[in-house]
Amino acid sequence: MVGEGRQRIDKWLFFSRAVKSRSLAAKIVVAGRVRINRDKAAQASDLVKPGDVLTITLEGRILVWKVMNCGTRRGPAEEARLLYEDMSPVPTPKGEAVPDAIPALREAGSGRPTKRERRQTDRLLGDD
Repeated sequence: MVGEGRQRIDKWLFFSRAVKSRSLAAKIVVAGRVRINRDKAAQASDLVKPGDVLTITLEGRILVWKVMNCGTRRGPAEEARLLYEDMSPVPTPKGEAVPDAIPALREAGSGRPTKRERRQTDRLLGDD
């Protein structure tokens, strides 16, 4: 290990139970879905230390975790929760819309014609 109190990001993600395997952790890091202190992690060998803030994008969720400790093993969930402090924003409920979103409006009659309207057009054009 390069520095005392530092750990590879792929190992840390695996030990903290953010992902199921170390190879999956390496894939999400290389894909650019992990940031260390607002900088994209470029390689699975990038190092994290206590105090670093990780922003992780997983399955449509955004996790913001502050690294509290380096892990030594992938233990039970209670042990994994000691490795980070969760600072993630509260997710919006599924049925609730974003307040700034404007609903899409469409003028009546625009869009795809109904079957009835298509038949009327065919009769008008003489296509039987």
